[in-house]
Amino acid sequence: VISRPKKKVYHRVSDLDRVMELRKKPSLILELSSIIQSHKTQSLLLRDLEKNVGFVRKWDFMALIERYPTIFRVSGSPPSVSLTLKAQSVAQEEAQAKALMEPLLVNNLRKLLMLSVDCRVPLQTLEFVGPELGLPCDFRESLVPKYPHFFSVKRVAGKDCLELEDWDSSLAVTAREARLAQEGVLSANQSGVRIKVRISKDGNYMGPFAFKMNFPPGFRPNVSYLENLERWQRMNFPSPYLNARRLDPTALETRKRAVAVIHELLSLTMEKRMTSVQLDAFQAECRLPSKLLLCLIKHHGIFYLTNKGVRSTVFLKDAYLGSNLIDKCPLLRFNDKFAALSGRTNMDLCNSNSSIGAIV
Repeated sequence: VISRPKKKVYHRVSDLDRVMELRKKPSLILELSSIIQSHKTQSLLLRDLEKNVGFVRKWDFMALIERYPTIFRVSGSPPSVSLTLKAQSVAQEEAQAKALMEPLLVNNLRKLLMLSVDCRVPLQTLEFVGPELGLPCDFRESLVPKYPHFFSVKRVAGKDCLELEDWDSSLAVTAREARLAQEGVLSANQSGVRIKVRISKDGNYMGPFAFKMNFPPGFRPNVSYLENLERWQRMNFPSPYLNARRLDPTALETRKRAVAVIHELLSLTMEKRMTSVQLDAFQAECRLPSKLLLCLIKHHGIFYLTNKGVRSTVFLKDAYLGSNLIDKCPLLRFNDKFAALSGRTNMDLCNSNSSIGAIV
């Protein structure tokens, strides 16, 4: 009897799946707050809510308004929703958070252009991934013209592209390299003498070309797997900031470099994650693997692909501790502070007899 080969199992990481659930309500709270503040009166008639968010989503926002009276206040006739005094006070800190974000955004945008083969990326692609990068929706008008020595907009092959004006070698350092330097790995063994370092069972290897590994719960690698992984962790590879045109796409080192490029792209986002479709949008500019999904699954110690949410999302594992993002930019810290106004109440005001839904 010929036995069937074992079916490959993609091990889930519940902590990262949970991130998608945890971000739902805060993102809705922030979206509604932004809509309210965009009006001159700093309030929104409830009957106009549908015009702003659509019929289906309207009911999610109605439930949100009732659930969080510490953030949203309903008053007047016809009824309108505005921010509470406490929420208004915290909302005033957003301008400062955005001011602190600007130099980070400029540097990250320069690094992103430096990752591309021609140091340019279509504006359409940047607009598509803009929310993940932290870019304002009007960045083409509000941000780019302020830095003509860094950026220019040019028409290439029928597309408006953002092009880099100034290459800065000090920026051509990946997040992976920065972490290794901080840990003292890159400064060690400068003599070039190869020292045998036994790889641990968790796949981590102390070397200048190694990636931080975080295997999913339930994954038990055998000796052969770990030996192959050690060889891969040892392997030298070209910098993601080196022009990919010079490289042999079939070389093992080039394939490892592609993993480093994906790692760096995710590192440039605010929450160290992107949808798989957004990541795939950089396939041509950054020479990503044609079989991107297979590459992500193969390197499941570095990346995590979840199907929770509307679209599949790719996480950078070493950026998270459990469900918590380790390093947060000023805008994310502000978002967390604003969302924290919701408190931890378990009261579901939607069951109240004085439901807002009854007066709309």
